[in-house]
Amino acid sequence: MPFLHRDNVALYVEDVAGAGRPIVLIHGWCCDHTYFAPQTSHFASLGHRVVSPDLRGHGRSDKPHQPYPIGAFADDVAWLCRELKLPKPILVGHSMGGIVSFDVAARYPELPGAIVMLDAAVVLPPAARAAIPQFLERLRGPDYAIALRDLVSSVFFLSSDDAVRKAHILEEMAKTPQHVMESAYQGLGEFRADDAQGRVVVPSLYIAADEPSPRSDMARLRELLPQLSFGRTVGSGHFCQLEAPDQINAMIARFIAVTLEPSPGAAQSKGGE
Repeated sequence: MPFLHRDNVALYVEDVAGAGRPIVLIHGWCCDHTYFAPQTSHFASLGHRVVSPDLRGHGRSDKPHQPYPIGAFADDVAWLCRELKLPKPILVGHSMGGIVSFDVAARYPELPGAIVMLDAAVVLPPAARAAIPQFLERLRGPDYAIALRDLVSSVFFLSSDDAVRKAHILEEMAKTPQHVMESAYQGLGEFRADDAQGRVVVPSLYIAADEPSPRSDMARLRELLPQLSFGRTVGSGHFCQLEAPDQINAMIARFIAVTLEPSPGAAQSKGGE
């Protein structure tokens, strides 16, 4: 079953069986399911069912010529969860995937059990939003792959990040078709989290990379998500799930334990009544 078909679009899905609560791993812009390899193996080893799709336009999924707004990705993820009959899955998204997780929880509030956003620009800071039009023009030109490399290499990594991994990420992201790269980035710029005010009610976790400038306006995100838990990696750039998987895995596992599973103390208390 590596492919599911929605409206004549083939969506590639890795599905690791497990009896525990399902976890859906949603990759970022110009990435694919392999960017969550450490989380797939870790949470599968803990007994979770782990589902890792390639979003449309990415990886092994079809790449139709169409608009790629955040809502289109969110609709695919919601459809996929229902198609696979995933009960209250935990949606874990990196970068653009974190925005998709947020949007699913806002527009399909009955679907997820919780969401996790990894260094995701859910609420774009003003300076980042102002820079989008100029970068989009570069993505629409013949040197779009160079534009991507320039952006990603300059703002997504720390000097301490693994150099070989960085080179591989830049090479693979630049292979994304231009029409997907440009349209999906436009979708990032057009997304407005304010539209979800009061609609995301599930437990939510945001994990930031160890960067000097926050990827998201955290003050506004906390206003949108009063229930938000927050964590931050040490010594990791934007691709924190690959650079510091032990930190990321531990924070997600703890979040699941304290928000979605009863604590041993609570169970003993109930048994002693």
